[in-house]
Amino acid sequence: MKKELKYRKAIFCVLYIKDEEKIEYLLFRRKKHWKGWEFCKGGCEKETLKQCVVREVKEETGQKVIDIKKYKKNGRFRYEKELSDRPGVIGQTYTLFSGRLRNKKVKIDKKEHFSYKWMSFDKAIKILTWPNQRACLRIVNKKLK
Repeated sequence: MKKELKYRKAIFCVLYIKDEEKIEYLLFRRKKHWKGWEFCKGGCEKETLKQCVVREVKEETGQKVIDIKKYKKNGRFRYEKELSDRPGVIGQTYTLFSGRLRNKKVKIDKKEHFSYKWMSFDKAIKILTWPNQRACLRIVNKKLK
């Protein structure tokens, strides 16, 4: 009998601050499971996708997210290796969201991230580790302009 391949349901949320002149995006430097730059993301528990966004943003920034938008962008990816805290799960599916933060004061989850940076689209697109996240940032940036 063939073992069923399981994907974890998740969200990607591009967080930003916008004023009259510019948009800045929040990126995190990941340390749990892999090292590199990403935006807010996380697995959904027994909750709606929007509730997942609210919870993940609060956990990863310490802030309440505002202006949540859902995009017609979904995808999935496989993990590079089996993760000990996710037995039997081979990857994640995701739905793209964006959300605005009120200010730049971020309280990161030190179990998941080393640090964070606010940056312009041009800098963020170059530093993001994964191609699927670069594609998502392009979609959100186009809508916000």
